[in-house]
Amino acid sequence: MATRQAQRLGNWALLPSITVLSAWAFVPLAIAIYFAFLRYNIQDPDKVFWFGWNNFYYFMKDPYFLKNLVNTLLLVGGVLVTTVVGGIALAILFDQPFWGRGFVRVLMISPFFILPTVSSMVWKNLLMHPVFGLFAEIQRWFGVTQPFDWFGKVPLLSVGLIVSWQWLPFAALILLTALQSLDEEQKDAASMDGAKSWSYFWHIVLPHLARPITVVVLIESIFLMNVFAELKVTSVGGFAGNLTYLVFSRLQNDNDVGAAAAGGIIAIVLANLVSIFLVRLMGKNLEN
Repeated sequence: MATRQAQRLGNWALLPSITVLSAWAFVPLAIAIYFAFLRYNIQDPDKVFWFGWNNFYYFMKDPYFLKNLVNTLLLVGGVLVTTVVGGIALAILFDQPFWGRGFVRVLMISPFFILPTVSSMVWKNLLMHPVFGLFAEIQRWFGVTQPFDWFGKVPLLSVGLIVSWQWLPFAALILLTALQSLDEEQKDAASMDGAKSWSYFWHIVLPHLARPITVVVLIESIFLMNVFAELKVTSVGGFAGNLTYLVFSRLQNDNDVGAAAAGGIIAIVLANLVSIFLVRLMGKNLEN
């Protein structure tokens, strides 16, 4: 009886928080769904009428829809591969004892706390600029008379490098924390058996990192679906835009609130499909 009363008291105590969080999450979503079925143009706010599924139809018929969808998947997939592989390498490197390791670890995670707008400006003007950038100066030092125009020739790759640089510390930190929990007895047994570096990594380290890798992929995928600041600041949204940028374009260029809301709902559905797949994958890893 005491246990049941404690559970009821706990549920009532959690009710205010659950109510606030639910309103925080579902009220904006409900508003977006409402506008997604309306024909609503900002320049003509007096002519608002029910438009049904037409906003979804016209958004998906947009000539940039498939291109931006592919860009979204390529950007998410490329950044995930880069951050997971690079995170594993950095985790193994920083797990080794060396002088100044604590200070280097702090420097490693610092890019994750820089605002995307600031990091995009730094990469655009100080590193990748075809005239004044550091990469251009390095190419001139090697005798290249015409430095490579990153944002002009490979805009999606350029944005992917910026986003990867931002999220690599997050992956490395999670994987390093998991690597430090590796059983010392397994390490000693592998050393006594004379296991080579590759065998030790493949049969001991990588299986131990399977769960944290799944967590990294899940969390990063949710946020990478919404990359926007890097595309806007570097001015490559028209060439390497994703679904989020396409929604912004429909609202800014066409003043079409209904189409933008419909695009946002489509992006939410896509993100949830990806999340459900990753959650199920993570659940299988946690069961094994």
